[in-house]
Amino acid sequence: MSFSTQPEVVTLGCRLNIAESAAIRQLAGRGQVVVNGCGVTNQAVKDTRAAIRRLRRARPEAELIVTGCASDMDRESFAAMPEVDRVIGNAAKLLPATWGARPNAPRPIPQTRAFVGVQNGCDHHCTFCAIPQGRGRNRAEPIAAVIPQIAALVERGQREVVLSGVDLASYDDRGARLGVLVERLLSQVPTLERLRLSSLDPAAIDDHLLALLTQEPRVMPHVHLSVQAGDDMILKRMRRRHTRGNVLRLVERLKAARDVAIGADLIAGFPTEDDAMFANTLALIDEADITHAHVFPYSPRAGTPAARMPQVAPAVARDRAAQLRAAAAARLACRLAAQVGTVQPVLVEKPGDRGHAPDFTAVRLPAPSPIGGIVAVTITAAAADHLTGHIA
Repeated sequence: MSFSTQPEVVTLGCRLNIAESAAIRQLAGRGQVVVNGCGVTNQAVKDTRAAIRRLRRARPEAELIVTGCASDMDRESFAAMPEVDRVIGNAAKLLPATWGARPNAPRPIPQTRAFVGVQNGCDHHCTFCAIPQGRGRNRAEPIAAVIPQIAALVERGQREVVLSGVDLASYDDRGARLGVLVERLLSQVPTLERLRLSSLDPAAIDDHLLALLTQEPRVMPHVHLSVQAGDDMILKRMRRRHTRGNVLRLVERLKAARDVAIGADLIAGFPTEDDAMFANTLALIDEADITHAHVFPYSPRAGTPAARMPQVAPAVARDRAAQLRAAAAARLACRLAAQVGTVQPVLVEKPGDRGHAPDFTAVRLPAPSPIGGIVAVTITAAAADHLTGHIA
């Protein structure tokens, strides 16, 4: 197999990893294959190992490099894999010197939607989470560096940008919080058409940020919350900083001001979760109108406090996760049905016959349209998980 003109980068995990992979594509060399892996759950670690083995079979001649949280937490184990040529730590993976990169012309933007990492690390210690081990303390990219980076992306034709981070809502550049970054970005890059924010901690959304989420038309009406559970006792045992009531009041404020689609991270089968506790989380999907749910069954991570708590049977956790996904799918179906007959500005993505509306609803087009364009689509039908329509 011949080498492509660009390195191959396979990404697992969060939106921050997606942003970092975009940077790695600019730094890595021809003939290199990079796995930017995830360590958030045991399954994520297994998936990272499986991706490494799959890529080695497909690209036996390539230099295979592994980075990301999974390998950062267990460097020796990943370095010992016969498929792996080199392991690069999270702290070094964005440094040009790590890759021997030389200044050259920017490579083409690899995605329609650009993910830009502006925050890294986490100062909180949720009992289920091992990510601080791989990402370190909370730190922010300076606003003075973020704005020129995004301005350059827009100049090259990028129409939508996603601000990403491990704990994005904790962004703090010498006292300037996330709302300040968003406000200055929109002001200083007036040609940026669409801005999204990755997962937000409900406890860290202040009034300034909430006003931007609900009043600024260039901030897309899709808010993804790091909820994790809908039962107060489970939230306390997770060591989260919000309550069930906090989430409901936040969603009420968002929806009172704007038709915002609500997404949420939810864990099923957290240790000690009984049927009544799970029922509270299940009910939260309807009460908070959660339509974009990222659900996964709990799995213990070595070294975390939750791993030492009384565990829920894996089969029970999987069944509860399926119930949460079904409930969110039902909420999404209602939202999709309500959009039939509307006109949605859709950002066209590969291969040209699909894209996303502002509220992150997936939309299918009857025929290909130029990738990267924003087209007005008249919605004609709603399927289980997407809309269909024709260009208006």
